Amino acid sequence: MPQRTIILGIESSCDETAAAVLVDGVIKSNVIAGQEVHRAWGGVVPELASRAHQEHIVPVVDEALRRAGVSRHELSAVAFTQGPGLIGALLVGACFARSLAQALGIPLLAVDHIQAHVLAHFVRDGDDRPLPAFPFLNLTVSGGHTQLVLVRSPLDMEVVGTTTDDAAGEAFDKGAKVLGLPYPGGPEVDRLAAQGDPTRHPLPMPQVPGLDMSFSGVKTAFRNLVRRGLDGDPAFVERELPHLCASLQHAIVAQLIARTRRAARELGVQTVAIAGGVSANSGLRRAVQELGRTEGLQVHIPPFAYCTDNAAMIAVAGAYLLEAGRIAPLDVVPLASLSR
Repeated sequence: MPQRTIILGIESSCDETAAAVLVDGVIKSNVIAGQEVHRAWGGVVPELASRAHQEHIVPVVDEALRRAGVSRHELSAVAFTQGPGLIGALLVGACFARSLAQALGIPLLAVDHIQAHVLAHFVRDGDDRPLPAFPFLNLTVSGGHTQLVLVRSPLDMEVVGTTTDDAAGEAFDKGAKVLGLPYPGGPEVDRLAAQGDPTRHPLPMPQVPGLDMSFSGVKTAFRNLVRRGLDGDPAFVERELPHLCASLQHAIVAQLIARTRRAARELGVQTVAIAGGVSANSGLRRAVQELGRTEGLQVHIPPFAYCTDNAAMIAVAGAYLLEAGRIAPLDVVPLASLSR
């Protein structure tokens, strides 16, 4: 019987400790431990995140192996998130992965977190989902990153547009904080926006050259809108909450879609995809589907389980690195930011 290729993926870039097991290209387990400690602070506290990763890493990896029905001695390689992310959080995953790979004498695979989000489209888990055909355009949107990426192959990606300031996910979360919504605010904005009128409180569309984007102006305009409303009526937010959420979501999504449309036309691609935590947003998912219909494009959206940070995408990215022979040295270090 031929030997199986079994890859353990480890993700620890921010506030989720995750581990997944990939067996011959199929995900057999995908375990995620969140960190509720940040909710009281209205955002991720790096030092608290690092401590929580230290508490969670061993039980999460153990559970992933147990669910997959494999032992650590059967592993072919260990893949981990090298960056970008919070350096303290990355260090926990990197140190664990390096130690495990060295102890078992197996290859170590250093994964780019943002590229892994793109490769989430290629997670095989038993569902028969169509895969994007190369080349395709991917809109990667999360709390820390917003990029338009031309994907020529699993290991050949070019960033063709990015945000010049804040990420789209940050704009969602900061807007939610202005409204007094609990952290994480993005899902709350999405939920409430479904009940509101997106044209009730128009927000400006930034004018940025090329394929780049900007969300700081939208964030500032929204904060000023809320302040003016509260000056005239202390109950303004309570009364207008669904409409404010709908207006904020519309402004962010409209810019993302406008840039994606322009990039698809300029690059001549026939397929567009979205990935990252904000790709779970229902407004963005609907807008991308509509873009596909109006522009005649194939559209790919990952399942919710693979939108936010997860280790399945790290394991899949690691598999491509292993196949290409791109093995990391045991003294590889995590990086808060990775050059493009």
